[in-house]
Amino acid sequence: MESKQTYSVRTFFTWLVTISVAIYILYAFSEIWAMLIIALMLSMIFKPIVDFIEGRGVRRTFSVLIVFVSTGLLSIFGISIILPKFIRQMKQIINLMTPENLDNIFGQIEGVIHNALPFLSPINLSEKISVYLQSMFNIWINDLTNIVESLFAIIAILIIVPFVTYFLLKDSTLLLKGIINIMPNKYFEVSYWVIRKISIQLSRYVRSWILDAMIVGILSGLGLAMLGINNSASIGFVAGVGHLIPYFGPIIGGLPAILISVVQFGDFSMLPKIILMFLAVYALDNGFIQPNLFSKSTDIHPLGIIILILIGSKMLGIIGMLLAVPAATVIKTAAKEFYYGYKNYKIIRM
Repeated sequence: MESKQTYSVRTFFTWLVTISVAIYILYAFSEIWAMLIIALMLSMIFKPIVDFIEGRGVRRTFSVLIVFVSTGLLSIFGISIILPKFIRQMKQIINLMTPENLDNIFGQIEGVIHNALPFLSPINLSEKISVYLQSMFNIWINDLTNIVESLFAIIAILIIVPFVTYFLLKDSTLLLKGIINIMPNKYFEVSYWVIRKISIQLSRYVRSWILDAMIVGILSGLGLAMLGINNSASIGFVAGVGHLIPYFGPIIGGLPAILISVVQFGDFSMLPKIILMFLAVYALDNGFIQPNLFSKSTDIHPLGIIILILIGSKMLGIIGMLLAVPAATVIKTAAKEFYYGYKNYKIIRM
């Protein structure tokens, strides 16, 4: 008869091999998983709307088509209004980035650094940045193949993700039944609850995540407009998109705001006001908006979130940074529910 110690060792190595294989599969097919996760998140955003329309007597296929067409028309309408203004403001920003203005900005930065740290030797920031930009340009030219591959990957995402999203919305019930049916009877209950908990928690998180980014973008744009900063709408949009990556929004939105204010006013006089404005927006977001929107849906420590973002960046770049926390939420919820089933029902012990 197998001893308890031998059983424990065998169980440990079985789980170790299983987890190792799962990690390898996740990494080897990371781009495919990324597209599936994006489609899954989009389906969770639209699912309540599709369910609402279907509840009014419309067939689910037509309900999904109505949501897709409506979303497409609203996107085209919004882009037709926002994009021209955004392009115009970006052109204004680019036109302001003349060599004279940049030299003035770098000179002021050098002056601030020299006044704060007079013991340092002159930095010659303008020359160093020019050399750095030239080296980066050479790297991009030499890495043109990867850039082309990235463009094809983006095109693939734009084509594949909507199709996958459509079928996830249309056949979500059939997919759920199919997954449950292939599970052995002793795994049925825990599998059902894992899928249900993941679906509920992730759908709430994704909707709250996007709504929170929109609120931060609007508040940032309004705050910059009240300070009289040019191109406030564009900077607010950038801050909102940047806020999709947790804790990176203030940096992504703040740097262009400071740069434009220096060009606009000729000095750093607006720097304290801009910093205070962003601090106020993010204090309001972290202290009131996020707690009410997320309601601890992730329950992940801030340090853990930052580590997840760095890992996601290493694996998939910007897309990985965006998907790191939602993916971790899925894994954490699944592990928690399986552990609960293991401890209470003894249905997944080997």
